Amino acid sequence: MENNIWWRNAVIYQIYPRSFADSNADGLGDLPGITGRLDYLADLGIDAIWLSPFYPTPDKDFGYDISDYCNVDPRFGTLADFDTLVAESHRRGIRVILDMVMNHTSDQHPWFMESRANRDNPKRDWYIWRDTPNNWEACFGGRAWEYDPSSGQYYLHLFTREQPDVNWRNPEVRKAQLEAFRFWLERGADGFRLDVFNAYFKHPDFPDNPPRFGLRGFDRQKHIYDMDQPEMIPLLNELRTLLDSYPDRYAVGETYLGSAQKAASYCGADKLHAAFSFDFTSADVSVLMSGLLYSWKPRWIMQKVQERDRIFDAAGVWPTTVMSNHDLPRAVSRYSRGEEDGMAKIIMTILLTLRGTPFLYQGEEIAMRETPLEHSEIVDPPGRKYWPIYKGRDGCRTPMQWDDSPHAGFSSVTPWLHVHPNYRQRNVAAQQADPASMLNFTKALIALRKSHPALQDGDFLPVAATRHILAYLRRNETGAILIAMNFSRRPRTLTLPATLHPRERLLTSAQGTLPPSGQALPLAPREACLWLC
Repeated sequence: MENNIWWRNAVIYQIYPRSFADSNADGLGDLPGITGRLDYLADLGIDAIWLSPFYPTPDKDFGYDISDYCNVDPRFGTLADFDTLVAESHRRGIRVILDMVMNHTSDQHPWFMESRANRDNPKRDWYIWRDTPNNWEACFGGRAWEYDPSSGQYYLHLFTREQPDVNWRNPEVRKAQLEAFRFWLERGADGFRLDVFNAYFKHPDFPDNPPRFGLRGFDRQKHIYDMDQPEMIPLLNELRTLLDSYPDRYAVGETYLGSAQKAASYCGADKLHAAFSFDFTSADVSVLMSGLLYSWKPRWIMQKVQERDRIFDAAGVWPTTVMSNHDLPRAVSRYSRGEEDGMAKIIMTILLTLRGTPFLYQGEEIAMRETPLEHSEIVDPPGRKYWPIYKGRDGCRTPMQWDDSPHAGFSSVTPWLHVHPNYRQRNVAAQQADPASMLNFTKALIALRKSHPALQDGDFLPVAATRHILAYLRRNETGAILIAMNFSRRPRTLTLPATLHPRERLLTSAQGTLPPSGQALPLAPREACLWLC
């Protein structure tokens, strides 16, 4: 574990702790539950786990409203449980990345409780207070300013009103937040994922945001004054200095409203190691009007890959690849229908064979689907507010499906969200026993990525992007690997360039496929395959 660029070639697995494994039969996942499943993760072949928040929280945004940065919520365990998780992860060669939510705290955080006590409190300026609000909107709906009758001022919250934004311009806040990073570094954390980091600083004069076309209040503004302020760069310099004072530490940022250009601008030798650009999780308005299923086509994907690589290469920084996470409908549910896993294997192939660090969301390796929930079951704040136009994020946060026992082996009692009805067929135990399963296909892909350097740091070379077929090469001095995928439900043929000669098939998602004939490579319906060239 001494490679100082370990994160470039790593496969990072995101865990949403309350939905991964429940060790104490209270219906919530916890840290000991994660420790108990580390052998499964090691066998899968991942290199690091990213833990969504497990800190003390009133659960107004289910962990992303933190009331104590330097402790563990008793429902998830103790600091000793965290230490055990880190030690057992490291023993298996797995690094541990923590989610740091530093743009805002819970309104139950002692800092905010002091800040709102009165205008003369020493911590008043630890948050953002104004006599008169501007036009800024909150991401979860409504105005971004909440009136506090006891002090006669408004405080800023870019998310729920129970999540007041901290004032990063206050030197005492800056020091306290960096000390929270140091606290977890001292306990063995290998890195951090920074939640909405580019919103830390707001324009000091608080001008109104200009209007733009959008479907809801937050989208009807250009967010040029409530995020992406120039003060962010010196802070990242300071954070990077802190990280570099510990061996092999890492930080990846969630670029809020992020494009590839914006994400790349925050990365570098003295800034973040990486930042998410979310290239494959959304589409432009013209595509959305035609439906997301329409957008997930070979030409669209190739365009996204080449655009992203061009931007990150020009900046001299390393990209990340994300298909799903705790905030997004699961990719297989976005881009396919039903329970057949052909498209799920194509999605996984793209995730694990592009240039960049792949982030795998829990359950993605068994192609878990978005769980249908009734309105009465929704607990996510924006889901409750915007139902049925937007049903929230609960559908991708339901419990991990381990086996076909009650509650999918996640817990012995009713969990906080019910499991998907398909868990009796779609679960880890069933797929471990099936050589053709999604789980075993994912394990094989990860193993190939580790054993072939071309899949780690090789160049990306386009081969084909037609209506039905996506194909590209990953090539370095050690060799070249062809990745070919048929998005169609019918057999198709990829016509290869005259200079390309596949000689050994490394992996296929289909059974009984034909070998290449001359420059024609037959592809079965929804086949994804890798060839050594």
